Amino acid sequence: MRTFFGTALHTPEPGRLEVLENRLIRVDEQGTIESIQPGDPADADMRLEPGQFLLPGLVDLHIHAPQWPQLGKALDVPLEIWLQRYTFPLESRYQDVAYAEGVWRSMIEGLLANGTTTALYFATIHVPASQRLAELCLDYGQRALVGRVAMDHPGQCPDYYRDASPELAEAETRAFIAHVRGLAGNECGLVLPVITPRFIPSCTDELLHRLGRLAAETGCHVQTHCSESDWEHDHVKERCGVSDSEALNRFGLLSRHTVLAHGNFVDESDRALIKQAGAAIAHCPLSNIYFSDAVFPMRKALDEGLHVGLGSDVAGGASPSILASARHAVMASRNLESGVDPSLPREKRGQPGSRIDALEAFWLATAGGGISLDLPIGLFKPGYQFDAFVLDANAGDMTVYPEDSPADILHKAVYLAGRSNIREVWVSGRRVHTPRPADRRPVR
Repeated sequence: MRTFFGTALHTPEPGRLEVLENRLIRVDEQGTIESIQPGDPADADMRLEPGQFLLPGLVDLHIHAPQWPQLGKALDVPLEIWLQRYTFPLESRYQDVAYAEGVWRSMIEGLLANGTTTALYFATIHVPASQRLAELCLDYGQRALVGRVAMDHPGQCPDYYRDASPELAEAETRAFIAHVRGLAGNECGLVLPVITPRFIPSCTDELLHRLGRLAAETGCHVQTHCSESDWEHDHVKERCGVSDSEALNRFGLLSRHTVLAHGNFVDESDRALIKQAGAAIAHCPLSNIYFSDAVFPMRKALDEGLHVGLGSDVAGGASPSILASARHAVMASRNLESGVDPSLPREKRGQPGSRIDALEAFWLATAGGGISLDLPIGLFKPGYQFDAFVLDANAGDMTVYPEDSPADILHKAVYLAGRSNIREVWVSGRRVHTPRPADRRPVR
């Protein structure tokens, strides 16, 4: 049993902040929150300092692990060219497990330092490197869902980086699932395997059907891209005669455990299908700027009751921070509402009623991500896993003043907080990150 004392902030519903002031949080040996109640700080194993607040761990619903070295560069061309020119050559290097391990360690440490306690990873087609990513996530204590990428279409994938056949892709996916599920120390399922067709353009119909049957057989999570760009969306319509969402459903890949990255071009019928299946959309606002030329209608998704959360989309997104994704989600929604073309009259420039606010964005980054994955994370609630970090509101660009309310502090966290504001990080009650000592301003 471990106990934590301080003020915790979370958003049980989109847009609703709950302040758990001066609470004693008891966490059992499995990392599950047992109780939250007023108490004596002397009874706690860990006590927050003035100006510090406990926040739920951040959930990244879409990140390409092998693209970590590409972060912050090579964003100058459309998606279909970017993949062939930059990304596939980089990802092919991961046949070298030693190279992969160096990247994986840097990435996991960096994400934990940014408060990302749960990550949904695309790995590579290489089974040993993908297995090593799962093993390292377990070693570091990061909650992770890891997918060995499947991609076999000779017309879209280069010869040096694709599965030789649908049969091989299925067999290696099966082997990867068995390996992750059999990892020593993973009995509680901290790390889960994910069936990962890269996206419809890179997979043959036979492979997609095989993976759909495998998903039904194993109950694994599924992740893929969906209607990300005009090119992808139009390619699928031309090839399959239907939208991405409809095609994925026909292949048996749309379920309660499916996370669809992007979804910028899903229409009303697509959203209804996704909702009916219980699937989720990973909104990646920063990478959408580079590759989508469109803004995902998050306000509509929330109002319609879809499962939605946030993804960094490293390296299509140039920041590993989900707090940065939250602020970009707010800005994207405001741009959609107001429009961006100054040559048009204001009344013709945007889509009224499209904005979301900072509290809704924080919900997406935490509880929304947990719901999307169907996991008990993202909230401070008995029965949920204690995945959390300490926000130091008097470091970096943040400063707390006496007149600041808890809502003000959380707004500042969304708009200002960075790595320097994130202190200790826990996953399932285990401390997984402690930063180096840093300069800290006195509490005002």
